[in-house]
Amino acid sequence: MKTEIIAIEGTTPGTRIELVALHFGEAGSGPKAYIQAGLHANEAPGLLAAHHLRERLTALEAAGGITGEIVLVPAANPLGFAQHVQGSHHGRFALGDGINFNRNFPFLVDIVAERAGHALGHDAARNRDVIRAALRAAISQVPCIRPAEYLKRGLLSLAIDADTVLDLHCDGEAEMHLYTLPSQAEAFQPLSRLLGARAVLTSTESGDYPFDEAISRLWVELARRFPDRPVPEASIACTVELRGEADVGHGLAAADAEAIIGFLAARGHLANAPQALPPALCEPTPLEGTEALSAPMAGLIVYHRQVGDWISTGDIVVEIVDPMDGHVVPVRATTEGRLFARAGDRFAYAGKRLGKIAGKIPFRTGKLLSP
Repeated sequence: MKTEIIAIEGTTPGTRIELVALHFGEAGSGPKAYIQAGLHANEAPGLLAAHHLRERLTALEAAGGITGEIVLVPAANPLGFAQHVQGSHHGRFALGDGINFNRNFPFLVDIVAERAGHALGHDAARNRDVIRAALRAAISQVPCIRPAEYLKRGLLSLAIDADTVLDLHCDGEAEMHLYTLPSQAEAFQPLSRLLGARAVLTSTESGDYPFDEAISRLWVELARRFPDRPVPEASIACTVELRGEADVGHGLAAADAEAIIGFLAARGHLANAPQALPPALCEPTPLEGTEALSAPMAGLIVYHRQVGDWISTGDIVVEIVDPMDGHVVPVRATTEGRLFARAGDRFAYAGKRLGKIAGKIPFRTGKLLSP
């Protein structure tokens, strides 16, 4: 294992913040995989899964079991780890500007199209290499001022040329679920089955450039811009939601790490043979069909339905109770599907996301992710 340390610039005088990346295997000798945890720094399940992944990858490397290179960033947001306000940890948004740490990643399509478009030919493998060289050059030149911008550039520089990318997160209270592109859902079927995912949400563009799409969607966009040149989807990327914030334990984390190891084997990143896959527990559904229930007013959150319940149109999923005047407002589903996630706390501000229902019929447009 080789340890790489990337300094995060732009912080206060006298403060040094570092991003740590662990490199297993041999760069350039085969396919590359990239895995990170804790981009939202207060989401602990991925951090513990990465701890177990470190142990498994260390043993596999010692046994000569890694094909190519696997990069693990076990704690992807040192800035967010330091954000504590009056005893509460705030790891989702940068306190300086309020921007979500998993939004506004550099989207390099325009730069790469301009720099590499003329060099694309009729050989897909060569085009992949040309584009990746342009990507590595482009990300190194992305201008940064704020610490979060340095962080995002550093993370993207580690992952931009990977064949397989996993970004480990969690929700408030949730079942296992994944986010990926529609064209890549089949490639992530082994991961979905090994993890026991209960929802796989797909969208070509979910909005605001999250980490996974900054890597995967640019290949789709480049293929659109150069329809007469074969541009492969050379990088597949997925956001893995490891259940809820409180689902933290060595048993769960070790099982999740083992499932990821199984997926890496299926993708050809490990020398051992792929294992038999368990049955799929869900089929991919469009993120545009996912209903995001919102609070119509501030008040107490009282759930009528549990995570994992099947919801029918018109069902009351949750009530908002005003403790001052006793006013109660039910929040009903306008679609049908599985309630795969809900909020972890029990007080709502107006507009707060309360729950997510995986529906099959697209009806939403615009920005599809939670703020």
